[in-house]
Amino acid sequence: MKRKLLTLLSVSLSTLVMAQSVTVEFWHTFGDPKRGGWIQAKADAFNKANPNIKVVPTFKGSYPDIMQAATLAARQGKPPALVQMYEIGSQFALDSGIFQPVGNVGPIDTADYIKPVLNYYTINGKVNSIPFNSSSPVLYFNKDLMKKAGLDPAKPPMTFGELTAACGKIAAANLGVKCFGMSLNGWFFEQWMAEQGALLANNGNGRKGRATEVLLTSEPAKRIVSWLKDMNDKGYYTYTGKLEDWDGSDAIFTDAKVVFHITSTADIVNINDAAKKTGFEMGVGFLPIPDGVKRNGVVIGGASLWITKGIPKEQAEAALKFALYMTNTDNMAEWHKLTGYYPVRLSSIELLKKEGWLNAQAPQLVAFNQLLETIPNEATAGALIGPFQQVRRIVEETIQKVFSGASVDAALSEAKTRADAALKEYNASVK
Repeated sequence: MKRKLLTLLSVSLSTLVMAQSVTVEFWHTFGDPKRGGWIQAKADAFNKANPNIKVVPTFKGSYPDIMQAATLAARQGKPPALVQMYEIGSQFALDSGIFQPVGNVGPIDTADYIKPVLNYYTINGKVNSIPFNSSSPVLYFNKDLMKKAGLDPAKPPMTFGELTAACGKIAAANLGVKCFGMSLNGWFFEQWMAEQGALLANNGNGRKGRATEVLLTSEPAKRIVSWLKDMNDKGYYTYTGKLEDWDGSDAIFTDAKVVFHITSTADIVNINDAAKKTGFEMGVGFLPIPDGVKRNGVVIGGASLWITKGIPKEQAEAALKFALYMTNTDNMAEWHKLTGYYPVRLSSIELLKKEGWLNAQAPQLVAFNQLLETIPNEATAGALIGPFQQVRRIVEETIQKVFSGASVDAALSEAKTRADAALKEYNASVK
């Protein structure tokens, strides 16, 4: 009789545990073995430590792909609990109505987050998502080629004028390489607007009220495009000819075919490894900014973790628990060492310094200093624009037109008309 009771009790307990088990579908955008494998390993460790929760990470394609897939799944009543969304998808995420602020799910200790990172995801006074993979652009340079051109690698160019002057020396040295390269990407245009303290959209970059105008004909905007035109006209600038060709542009630099290169801090590890294989020493400097302006700082790029609404409370709480685990001090330090993305937490930076990872010679230290010196304000918080991907593409196409001979003023005026029309159409669709 006792054995029968024990058996029944065991079955009852097993049934109870199964009934209390919560599954958290986590959709992310890292399909490569290194980053996707890291996410899976963290989910496995979390699941082992929390037997009543099962996190299931799934690669769902690019950032736009994952945004569309999550919206469709929510409309069908089957939303994933946790979604990785890129930063420029934030306004769309809010308008979609399928997410809830993470602060509504449970308490978030915001004191440990790097302020400019948290600044982006704080909207209407609420932290809407948990920062995860965060980045900003920096200047990469080939120290060996700089020396051959008579330039000092210890003093990389800090302004547009200094970079243009360095290019003049490189051209005069006849090294058989181009001076400057970067992917033709609207993200860099957005960064240079922020560095000048300029807004990309009206109504406080869309943070005081819904953006209704994209400020593409402002003097700061003209300053950026005019400089890019000058660099291209002089033969100093190079890219693959494709828009947003990150890998192609990186390859030009890592193949030692260009001296200076601008791209994301997230590529520091990979680019440094590739430079060593090619046989040159890589350096990292602050993003050069327009002359005559005070450095204001960069806008955070990358993505964050959003929790869907309309799911059971215990599922939302489990999603938050995993998001905070994956982005805790140790894990973010490990993530940074693996990828180059910022570790998002101040305690992670301290840990990396203690471990000797961020010593005075570490290229990552430059990126951290640039971020930590960023002034949190509406410009560096980044713009909230619903059709942001569309606006970004308009900017990229505009720069290409300028390279082909269009005047800066005319091209930007046309770009503003197109961007404002896209914004008007989007705003009308969400009213």
